[in-house]
Amino acid sequence: MKPNQIRAIAICVFRDDDRLLLAEWQDPLTGETFYRPLGGGIEFGELSTECIVREIREEIGVEVTDLTYLATIENVFTYNNQPGHEIVLVYEACLADPTLYQVESVIGDDNGSELVVVWKSIDHFRAGQSPLYPTGLLELLDE
Repeated sequence: MKPNQIRAIAICVFRDDDRLLLAEWQDPLTGETFYRPLGGGIEFGELSTECIVREIREEIGVEVTDLTYLATIENVFTYNNQPGHEIVLVYEACLADPTLYQVESVIGDDNGSELVVVWKSIDHFRAGQSPLYPTGLLELLDE
């Protein structure tokens, strides 16, 4: 992230009953483990829907179906002791590969680094066991 700039991103929620497919992250400074839906930065000239399709292909190598816009969340946060500010377009979709609903985790790719992607129960986040980002996403999903 560039300092003092607002970043536009698109993320995609994949559900399987009470489970969500999420990327697992760790803040290198605090050691906090947290979770976020797959997705990433919207490139100049790219529609947010195109960003979702591209990011999911790049991160876990699958196509999406039934892509639906849910909401926009403004996310102000600190990661690795650096302030961040994102405008997050939130989508929901289905995975075109049904076998991904049968696994517990997938190893994906985050710009050349290993990305751990896991199914987590939404109750895990309701109970406060780990943070789900962006802030406000859990409340949105519970509406």
